[in-house]
Amino acid sequence: MRTLRHPGMIKVYDTVETETYIYIATERVTPLEWSARRKSLSVETSKWGLFTIANTLSFINDEASSIHGNVRLSSIFISQSGEWRLAGLEVLSSPKDDDALIYRYGSLTPDAGRYAPPEVAKTSWDTIKRHPLPAVDSYDFGILVFEVFNGGSITADQIGQTKNVPPSMHQSYKRLLNANPKARLSVSHFRDQGRRSGGFFETPLIKLSEGIDSLGLKSEGEREEFLRELDEVAEDFPEEFFGVKVLPELLKSVEFGGGGPKVFASVMNIGKKLSDEEWDVKITPVIIRLFSNPDRAIRVCLLDCLPSMVDHLSQKVVNDRIFPQMVTGFTDVAPLVREQTVKAVLTIITKLSDRTINGDLLKQLAKTSNDEQPGIRTNTTICLGKIARNLGTNTRQKVLIAAFARSLRDPFVHARNAALLALAATSDLFTDDDCAIKILPTLCPSLVDKEKIVRDQANKCFDVYLQRIRKYGNSLPDTVSPPTIAVGNGAVPRMGTPQNDTPGWAGWAISSFTNKLATASGDMQSKAAKPQQARSDRSSSVPPAADLSHPHLPASASTLHRQAVTGTSTPARVPTPTEQYFKNPMEDDEEIDEAWGEVAEDSFFDAPAKAKSNPAPPITFDDGGEPDFEGWLKAQAQAKSKGPLPKGLAKPSAEVSNVSNGRQAVARTTTTGSVGTGIGAKKLASTVAKPKSTTTKAISTKPKEADDDWGDAWD
Repeated sequence: MRTLRHPGMIKVYDTVETETYIYIATERVTPLEWSARRKSLSVETSKWGLFTIANTLSFINDEASSIHGNVRLSSIFISQSGEWRLAGLEVLSSPKDDDALIYRYGSLTPDAGRYAPPEVAKTSWDTIKRHPLPAVDSYDFGILVFEVFNGGSITADQIGQTKNVPPSMHQSYKRLLNANPKARLSVSHFRDQGRRSGGFFETPLIKLSEGIDSLGLKSEGEREEFLRELDEVAEDFPEEFFGVKVLPELLKSVEFGGGGPKVFASVMNIGKKLSDEEWDVKITPVIIRLFSNPDRAIRVCLLDCLPSMVDHLSQKVVNDRIFPQMVTGFTDVAPLVREQTVKAVLTIITKLSDRTINGDLLKQLAKTSNDEQPGIRTNTTICLGKIARNLGTNTRQKVLIAAFARSLRDPFVHARNAALLALAATSDLFTDDDCAIKILPTLCPSLVDKEKIVRDQANKCFDVYLQRIRKYGNSLPDTVSPPTIAVGNGAVPRMGTPQNDTPGWAGWAISSFTNKLATASGDMQSKAAKPQQARSDRSSSVPPAADLSHPHLPASASTLHRQAVTGTSTPARVPTPTEQYFKNPMEDDEEIDEAWGEVAEDSFFDAPAKAKSNPAPPITFDDGGEPDFEGWLKAQAQAKSKGPLPKGLAKPSAEVSNVSNGRQAVARTTTTGSVGTGIGAKKLASTVAKPKSTTTKAISTKPKEADDDWGDAWD
């Protein structure tokens, strides 16, 4: 066993001999008898095994010029690769030796009488010297054929029967069992008859087993033919043969022999039958090396086969060894490589760490989302939608909305449609505020897209988000303002926030001065009582509004008349910021125009009057109860300013004629008490001296009572 080396012989690694035992260390094998008795051998596998044993016996008989002498079912074993191995060399010897072992110990082998050829059974083992050398092994090989196809030991009456033997093998099989040793067919001739065209050994399984060793030397056409036949007989081959014999040769061809993607596809088919441990030992190291291969055909093949091998790869291998090599595919110049790389992300996403997903992966997807190929942009959008739940919460909010919004503006119709589908599928991943503020406004342009497919999908997506926002809005409280605080019995509530109790357009109105309603007192003051600086920007052609308390007097006399009635000057009131903010100059101008009609060309306020620090002298009353305007004007003339009058106040005397026409004009005082002089004073004096009506009307000096119910309409 150590000296006779042949591929069909069982391999012996070492031997140890003691006084009682002989230890023989061989390759790991199992008895063929186990499989034969279970009838687990297919016809094609049996033919392939018999062909292997025939080759081994031919080598022993022809090249080694020896006789095995112990060929039977119990002398054959199955290796880890599924190949049959011949053993049982206890009596192997050369007949040329005068003291050959077979002559003395041939009859001592187990069941020697059942397996001995007829010529030996009639006489002794010495008779084999007179017959052809292969005669003994040919007869035993014929018995082996019957035992293999029938799954058990043969009996004397079964010898020569063709039960379960393939019909194509009948004639040659019978010649192996011929009683005449000289007419008996040798094993080598039996093998050659089977290898003829259409012979029983002309099977794909046998052809592939012979061609697998020279796979790296085959041309491209021969290699493709070999792989095609390999796929056809994949179910007939023993799994052990694929894993131990075929797979290593295929991997060598892929990595070093230029086998390419087609050979790798066959590797993946074989890999389906391997365990995870076998995967880690035989295939994983090769896959890692292949991902670093710059061949684009190999890279595309690897990406296509990822779904079938990702389950066999550990997370550490994918994240640390494979993905760093995949990154180059995102920026490859070949569009096919970029597209397949984007698609492969969905396969390995569960094997990547959070840091890799939210870091390197998103950086690469950001590049492909701007790719020049519309199909790659579309697939990137689909990829983001499907891996959205694998992204971090913070990253998800920032990346997805921006990416989908960009895709909605893509000129490629399918890219826009993919963005809408992705938004609808990930609607539960965004916050309610983001849905209302960011996503819904982004969806609106798609509702009027030029493509119907986009419009239809936009309406569906819009409805999904709108229903969610409505549901969220119904769960919100009516208001977030703090509860109202009672000031006292009968006190008016604070109006710091809008009051929604009163329906109508004015229900939102807010007034800052209502906080002090409880302490408000005194007369209402019209806008005419405001300081002159506050309205200095008023057009010189627009007169002030009329006094509301005395509608029969012009607006310019309202303040003066009130001073005359009360005997005091009205202090200047600075408008509140709220009044200044909500003041509408156009509304003021319209009210003024309605009250005055057409405004005169000239006005008292062509230039703003300077405010004086000294107060105006008090106004006295005569016996009739009327104010002494003449005396007041004299005192005012003495207190006039030393500087020259502003341009425009000195009017021609011809304007005095206006008084005779019945028009009344009263000089308007400033908040500091200064009044106009010159022609304005003449007008006032003429008005007082020459009243239009002879009937004197009593002016009531009692302040008009404030209406306490004025604020009810605002509640």
